[in-house]
Amino acid sequence: MTHQVRDPRTGTVERDLCPPSAAELSQLTTRLRAAQPGWAALSPEARGAALLTWRKEIAATEGSLLSALIADTGRHAESVMEVRSVLGMLERWAALAPALLTPETPLAAAVPGIEIRQTLVPFQLTGVISPWNFPLLLGLIDAIPALAAGSAVLAKPSEVTPRFIAPLMETIRRVPALAEVLTLVEGDGATGAELVGLVDVLAFTGSVPTGRAVGAAAAAAFIPVFLELGGKDPAIVLAGSDLERASTAILWGATANAGQSCLSIERVYVEEPAFEQFVGLLTAKAQRLRLARPGPADGEIGPLIDSGQALTIERHLDDAFAKGAVARCGGTVETLDGGRWCKPTVLTGVDHSMLIMTEETFGPIIPVMPALDARHAVQLANDSDFGLSAAVFAHDFDTARAVAAQLQAGAVSVNDAALTAFVHDGTKNSFGFSGLGGSRMGAASLFRFVRHQAQLINRSSAPDSWWH
Repeated sequence: MTHQVRDPRTGTVERDLCPPSAAELSQLTTRLRAAQPGWAALSPEARGAALLTWRKEIAATEGSLLSALIADTGRHAESVMEVRSVLGMLERWAALAPALLTPETPLAAAVPGIEIRQTLVPFQLTGVISPWNFPLLLGLIDAIPALAAGSAVLAKPSEVTPRFIAPLMETIRRVPALAEVLTLVEGDGATGAELVGLVDVLAFTGSVPTGRAVGAAAAAAFIPVFLELGGKDPAIVLAGSDLERASTAILWGATANAGQSCLSIERVYVEEPAFEQFVGLLTAKAQRLRLARPGPADGEIGPLIDSGQALTIERHLDDAFAKGAVARCGGTVETLDGGRWCKPTVLTGVDHSMLIMTEETFGPIIPVMPALDARHAVQLANDSDFGLSAAVFAHDFDTARAVAAQLQAGAVSVNDAALTAFVHDGTKNSFGFSGLGGSRMGAASLFRFVRHQAQLINRSSAPDSWWH
């Protein structure tokens, strides 16, 4: 069945998806592979210059790209953030890559007379499969460092949000050197499955079930794969912390992009002495947030982008209410003008028997549970299959950092929430089912797309290891 492209604000079907055929996809990979050696032969500075030229093209036509993103997702502020983030990524990698790719100083081997020269060899073709919640940002967060490293890139964004591809490809075509080694295509799961067997390394962002299937397919194809999967990020609020600050930060971390982010705060543990005051502050602030209607810029909470995800949210809410949860505000998924919407929801009376506390919800839902003390809060936070990121609020940084060090999560925001949405400089790994492979953050991100070659140079006349 052909996938249909829908308007998330109205549910209206706009057109059918237009994926390439298997033959067309194979031809694309052949073309990209043919161009990659020339791209890799450029100096890192020259590749960086091409990335900066692309940055100028995106900035010059930001309006058309932004309009497409808004049509894809139905929200405004986060779409602006996506474009600005990509501009920043291009600038950052153009500046970082030359130093990271500088040849290392020759080493003397333990064997006399042997010199070691280290060389980085980029993978010829990188594949990227990205999700619908941040189509542009997550479509390029792996592609840009791969390009900087000297790889060619073929990316397949989600079938749910394909509109941004056309205006982005227009900017790529205006940078000839880049146009030869970077292509984005429409496609659904079948296209993604086909892609796995055509590339040399794969970066995937998406759900845990799909990620496990992609990982198995990559293993069968015998290629390395980097999986960035789901999250169920906890926030811990200790007594004595600034509850005004904590409630504001957690509300943003839980409801930005209507909670449709792997790094959203999806469960909160508050030390009992602070519990009721925190819940009161959080609820009052959540009630002030508005749905982004009638226009995308008219409120803070956009629509649920994927109608299928709305069903998951409803299932989680139904399960929670059946087991005794109480909605302090919100609590329902609404259909308005054909689109699916959910107001910010604060839940109490929750526990770990509920799906809302254990499975990824991906909506603006904030379940809050009391904890006896910091140790208990850490136990609850770590009682999860996920380990993407987390947040800790305490009365001083030393206490917060001590708690953070006990959390099974790749990044922990201290006295703030969801900072990894903006701060991409720190190296981190995903714990548990939240991912597999090297860090997509920090300088280490670049090295996912190269292999290390050691050149062992004999500068002696004849070492003892030769046959005589």
